[in-house]
Amino acid sequence: MSPSAITTRFNNLPANAKGAAFLMVAALFFSLMVALIKLLGQNYNITQILLVRQAIMTAIVAPAIWQNFPDALKSTRPGLQLIRIVLALVAMLLGFTAVVHLKLADVTAIAFAKSFFVTIFAVIILKETVGLRRWAAVGVGFIGVMIMLRPGADAFSIYGLYAVISAGCAGLVMVIIRIMSRTDAPITILTWQAIGVGLVIAIPGIWFWQWPSPVEWLIFIAMGIVSYIAQMFNIHAYKWGEASVLASLDYVRLIYATILGYLIFSNLPGSQTWIGAAIIIAASIYTIRREAKRKQKLVRSPEGRGFNN
Repeated sequence: MSPSAITTRFNNLPANAKGAAFLMVAALFFSLMVALIKLLGQNYNITQILLVRQAIMTAIVAPAIWQNFPDALKSTRPGLQLIRIVLALVAMLLGFTAVVHLKLADVTAIAFAKSFFVTIFAVIILKETVGLRRWAAVGVGFIGVMIMLRPGADAFSIYGLYAVISAGCAGLVMVIIRIMSRTDAPITILTWQAIGVGLVIAIPGIWFWQWPSPVEWLIFIAMGIVSYIAQMFNIHAYKWGEASVLASLDYVRLIYATILGYLIFSNLPGSQTWIGAAIIIAASIYTIRREAKRKQKLVRSPEGRGFNN
């Protein structure tokens, strides 16, 4: 089939089908990004990995930033911008440290708990109204997290707790972005993120720097490019499809993570992971559907899905 015929067939698809197609690719690239970070983390400090990732992604978006510079730095909420940068850094540092030390499927499933933290912070900060059923879904979701973490058991890992804290910080970042977006342009939020995170992570990244081999440089570069592609496909997915439909499909990442974990690292998730993940996903999907009925989009927005801080 010719490229033009493929394009024509794609354009004739329903909007949700187009969005779903983009989302499946985005989920794959997000999972591949996490796998590459885990691979690099066997030999390199996580701050160096984040420094290279941030440098590559900033270089890609630099033309858009430069076109609006220095006006893009003019924020009405500089304090919130700084808080968001710190929280995003904590989320990435702890989240990617957990990626290095846990099975891909485990850390992917725990990261889905971000939806519950968004609900909690939306109530506390944005004063959103949440009914008893959504609070019940949050509670059930955290039961799923506890099943996966197994606190008090011999199998408990501090890195699982890192993953939970990362999800909490990421959820708070979501709420802060919601507040900032009322007064600051998207390019302003992007510019503060790119420059702020880059400057802060540069200090420990350079301190722990080890020169990669040519092959490892290729992995580093691939990790940065894959991160950018994942975010772009994610944005286009939500541009086409309905948020409630796509957010429910996004849990395919767990399947991708399981496959990549087996193919690259020769490990498979245990029964506790599947049980806990099933509870987390069911509670998350219920939360998403309740948001759709109440015409809210905080948990269902594209920024609310995955490691795209």
